[in-house]
Amino acid sequence: MKRTKIIDVLKSTEYGKEVCVKGWVRTHRSSKAVDFIALNDGSTIKNVQIVVDPENVQCSMLNAQCSLKDITTGACICAVGTLVESQGAGQSSEIQATSIEIYGLCGNDYPMQKKGQSFEAMRKNAHMRLRTNTFGAVMRIRHNMAMAIHTYFHEHGFFYFHTPLITASDCEGAGNMFQVTTKNLYDLKKDEQGKIIYDDDFFGEQTSLTVSGQLEGELGATALGAIYTFGPTFRAENSNTPRHLAEFWMVEPEVAFLNQEELMDLEEDFIKYCVRWALDNCKDDLAFLNQMIDKSLLDRLEGVLKETFVRLPYTEGINILQEAIKKGKKFEFPCNWGDDLASEHERYLVEEHFKKPVIMTDYPSAIKSFYMKQNSPVNGGGASVGYHGSIAPGPTMQGTDVLFPQIGEIIGGSVREENYDKLMSEVDKRQMDKTHLWWYLDTRRWGTCPHAGFGLGFERLILFVTGMQNIRDVIPFPRTPKNADF
Repeated sequence: MKRTKIIDVLKSTEYGKEVCVKGWVRTHRSSKAVDFIALNDGSTIKNVQIVVDPENVQCSMLNAQCSLKDITTGACICAVGTLVESQGAGQSSEIQATSIEIYGLCGNDYPMQKKGQSFEAMRKNAHMRLRTNTFGAVMRIRHNMAMAIHTYFHEHGFFYFHTPLITASDCEGAGNMFQVTTKNLYDLKKDEQGKIIYDDDFFGEQTSLTVSGQLEGELGATALGAIYTFGPTFRAENSNTPRHLAEFWMVEPEVAFLNQEELMDLEEDFIKYCVRWALDNCKDDLAFLNQMIDKSLLDRLEGVLKETFVRLPYTEGINILQEAIKKGKKFEFPCNWGDDLASEHERYLVEEHFKKPVIMTDYPSAIKSFYMKQNSPVNGGGASVGYHGSIAPGPTMQGTDVLFPQIGEIIGGSVREENYDKLMSEVDKRQMDKTHLWWYLDTRRWGTCPHAGFGLGFERLILFVTGMQNIRDVIPFPRTPKNADF
């Protein structure tokens, strides 16, 4: 008999119809007269109740003897029976079983028993945690956010652009990259200075897993007008915070002929679209997470849609933070002009001062990447005029970082420097190796154009939308220091 997904069974009102469902047992309650099995197949957060009369049901398992009492939490079964209107609370329909076939049993050592356990403990069984209600909800929302991203950009005329995972350049200039090589690590050839010789390596030079597809994305934008990338990126940072992964997914649109104000409009519209999509398409999963994980989740998501994001120059943000310190607010990290703001500073601005999302602009050039466009100096001096006319004590660039409650920075963006001489000056000032940037610099030599873009950490978006507290719990198999299992 053809299987019906549980999500469709629960929507059906064809009472009296025979149906076949397959899935994994969430709970099994037994009595002398009747058994109740809660079954879930991953298509929805909700379970379907299988009502079983032990005296009048056929229970079988291929090449094995079994009985109803063998069916425990985690077991996989196929149940055939009649769809009937439910007499119990919280469910509209249930199935009166006529036959049950067991595909796979679970013993008492099954790690996802129906009992309270920490998310940290569940990460040790990441291959099994996906079967739980919480992680099923998170993964369905993750899927929906990916669909929202592709749909948004497609509807707005962007082209999906694939950038390399293996690269010889370091977009961020951080140097913390995973090397890719076919060389024998036990017999490395080195030159007289002790440096490794890569002539005999697969690519003939040192290569790594990418930290970002942005630089290549800019090439796409200068040919197609508006592109976006959506793929895995890698950072070899020895970080064990709840906000960092070694392997994560990035969404990076790049748009030709876009200025700073238009970039902020794009960032705000895009992220509101994603949140609206979640509220419209993930109602059951969000309701579950709102009840079980974060009781303010739905209100926070609705709040994002209602509010216009604050557009705040960095210099004004620093003034607000310093005023807060004068009034007794304590921060772990300093926040003087020129400092890179910590998450605690970002969250104070968003959660306590403005109580709404903030787009922070016009950061000091020294703490941002080489490719970002500088603001105009004031009267030929070193200070800069930023967005909304704020005057900073030093050079600033046209950055646009979106700060969210619970998360801090969720988007990092900027107008890109399109002038060849200015870009070269910044590269030289930072003493960067131009060897692997020649192709990027060529875009400023031949037909350069104003352009801008941003990067969204996909897992940080999922953190916000689900209310989960650790980024390791919003990706199926987290990659972190000393952890590459599964």
